[in-house]
Amino acid sequence: MFAKACHPAHRARVNNAADAFTKQICEVIVGKADAVKLAVACLLARGHLLIEDIPGVGKTTLSQALARSLGLAFQRIQFTSDLLPADILGNSIFDRELQQFVFHRGPLFSQVVLIDEVNRATAKTQSALLEAMEEDHISADGVTHELPQPFFVIATQNPQHQIGTFPLPESQLDRFLMRIELGVPDRASERAMLLGMDRRAMLKELKPVFTPETLLEIQTAVRQVHASGALLDYLQDLLDASRQRHSAGLSPRAGLALLHAAQAWALMHDREMVLPEDIQAVGVSVMAHRLGHDLDQPGLSGRTLADALLHSVPVP
Repeated sequence: MFAKACHPAHRARVNNAADAFTKQICEVIVGKADAVKLAVACLLARGHLLIEDIPGVGKTTLSQALARSLGLAFQRIQFTSDLLPADILGNSIFDRELQQFVFHRGPLFSQVVLIDEVNRATAKTQSALLEAMEEDHISADGVTHELPQPFFVIATQNPQHQIGTFPLPESQLDRFLMRIELGVPDRASERAMLLGMDRRAMLKELKPVFTPETLLEIQTAVRQVHASGALLDYLQDLLDASRQRHSAGLSPRAGLALLHAAQAWALMHDREMVLPEDIQAVGVSVMAHRLGHDLDQPGLSGRTLADALLHSVPVP
């Protein structure tokens, strides 16, 4: 249904489906339409999403709203300091009847995995996600186990200055296509929350908007959105500038993430080709967490560095 993204009728259907998905989530997460649209773009681009903010602003609620609106198999994992990799991936247990070890799959074997407070687990447990998020499979006892498709990780993270948190290494951060922040709602949105239905009750009433088949077709359509040579030149100029100015420049994986996110953003806005403004719309969310480890400019946040990069590179 959505495979031919270049056809106007197909683009319109994709746009309507994405709008319906976004609208439903915005009914739960009030006053944060921009953050919700970025989260939807991340999903359609086949990326993993990191939501970072202080406790109580709706990180877990947004994650659950995304999962429940997808109609996909869903698992929630609460990360703690004593969590072990086997608690996530699964482990092999000896079966006396079969007289052999049998692998029992862990909660990571789901289509949507919500990892709550990912930075409260140790580096050893965090590293258990690396293979799964990059290659869509895990290895245990020398055997490769494929993860279900589509596979989407949504992780929440508390600010690093809070007690009991462990920083995510650069290799882990680079696996997340986007990092978004919600922030405190404005006064009108907060009043609507105070007077409205309980968020947990609203989550229970959410109905799936996408079937797994529909989602996979839309994700395929995203990759078919055209990116011109001039657009790719602009993207590469951003990558080159980041590597020249920052000790932790953008990796090739970051370049692919930026392109795919921009393609999703263009498709969500009913365009058949990527424009520079699509890259600018998703740029900070894709680049900030990758630039936040600049050893030469430790006093500047990743968002500040990403924003400065977008403003300094000429737009074609």
